[in-house]
Amino acid sequence: MNQCNINLLDLPTEILLTIFKKLDNMDVLYSLFDINNQRLDNIIQENTFTNTLNFVLTTLTNDFLSISDPILDRFCTNILPKIHYNVKSLILNSLSMERILLVADYSNLCEIKIFNFNIQSPCRRLFQRQITDLILVFENYVNEISCKHYTTDSFPSLVLRNLPITTCYSSTLSKLCINVIYYDDLLDLLDGRLKQLHTLRVVIINQEYNSTNVYNINNLSDLKYFYLQYDCLTDTYNSQILPLLRRMSNIEVLNLHLTMDNQTTFIDGKHIYNEIIVHMSRLHTFNFCFCTFIPLDHLFKDDILQIFPSIIYQQVDCMIEYQDVDVKYHVFTLPFMFDYLPYIDNTFPNIIFNHVIRLVIEDEISLEHEFFMRIVRSFPLLKILHVINLMPQSPISNELDSNDNELYSTIIKFPYLTTLNLQYAYPDYIEQFLNDKKTHLPYLTKLTVGYYELKSVTRNFTNDRTRLNCMKVKQLNMSPKMSIHSEDFYAYSPSL
Repeated sequence: MNQCNINLLDLPTEILLTIFKKLDNMDVLYSLFDINNQRLDNIIQENTFTNTLNFVLTTLTNDFLSISDPILDRFCTNILPKIHYNVKSLILNSLSMERILLVADYSNLCEIKIFNFNIQSPCRRLFQRQITDLILVFENYVNEISCKHYTTDSFPSLVLRNLPITTCYSSTLSKLCINVIYYDDLLDLLDGRLKQLHTLRVVIINQEYNSTNVYNINNLSDLKYFYLQYDCLTDTYNSQILPLLRRMSNIEVLNLHLTMDNQTTFIDGKHIYNEIIVHMSRLHTFNFCFCTFIPLDHLFKDDILQIFPSIIYQQVDCMIEYQDVDVKYHVFTLPFMFDYLPYIDNTFPNIIFNHVIRLVIEDEISLEHEFFMRIVRSFPLLKILHVINLMPQSPISNELDSNDNELYSTIIKFPYLTTLNLQYAYPDYIEQFLNDKKTHLPYLTKLTVGYYELKSVTRNFTNDRTRLNCMKVKQLNMSPKMSIHSEDFYAYSPSL
């Protein structure tokens, strides 16, 4: 039999379904739905292709883009009006969100993920009455991390402080993943305005807490899953966070990522059991990372770790570094489940941190090339890196480098790194990262650095050895800021 002229539509429906399921469902809908073929329409209206629709493109540099206007036009005009009753989940960009949501009623829609969310959405009625799962993702996650806490200049997170309970109210929402500015905002979310909430994931941006407001302190018996990431003040931990956790009597999954400066409470296994676990009889999964700066002497890793096996089933590890006036102390569960790890130093353990995409390195001794080789092996998915170190690298390395020798047999490659902060780093580390004989940064787009240090390392923006790693930089944050630059400067980073 001659099979040369076989047509796609000659294939059995089962085979067509198998082929289409291997393709992106948005591509299938855009290319094949509503093209005057009833058989194709019937196949493509299967739940596999219509339950979840993603209208956001994510680039290799982690930028979020809307789909093109012609594609959006076709979906809004020809496709969504005919399949809206099948749609259960939408992934949207705030720029096109309104148009998509107003196309139809989406009677079965229960989950929305919004990138670059704008709280002044005209579709708030939908959020309040119908949505059970809401995830908000913001464009600028963490741009700048200071020595003891991280902040941003413009972070469009949710602020509920002193707003009425009718703000951000929903009688159906059961799952919420959100970033907020203040700890107050978390307390507002838990004051009864989200009556069906059982899953809450919160990242708090601002360390400040000085509220005099009186909040609802009822038992949060419906909450089953709680994730909190917060760089908090010591008194906030003792006076606010611990009492909040004790209200979660039926919690089953708890994830805590807390960084605390000037801590007086030593967080070890006994503290975690007596202050947290003993109040949660249904808790079966507990992941934590506590980073504290505490004025204690004679801390020993083995003494700390030997307590945990009788308290918690997961493996636990810790890091201890003695500084001038205090001890920097990390204790965390393994495998490490968080995307952020702050203030590590040369003592970090030989562990693969598969989930970490944001890392802060802070040390008081020199960090050599071999240290950063360890970093790239232990943090394979790293996207955002901040180095705090005012100690120069070894004189031998600098002397060899000045002789223009081929120093390193292994060039360190950070395959996903997009953001690098060297504002509080000795100039040697600018050389370490920008010199393409030492480090390869194929997707670096955001760089924070001292202007004069960068000018020196790049030899007034003429050094070819440091040119390659600067070529794709789109956002250059320098201190002090300079309003006028040379032609060599703009040629060095043509994407600015």
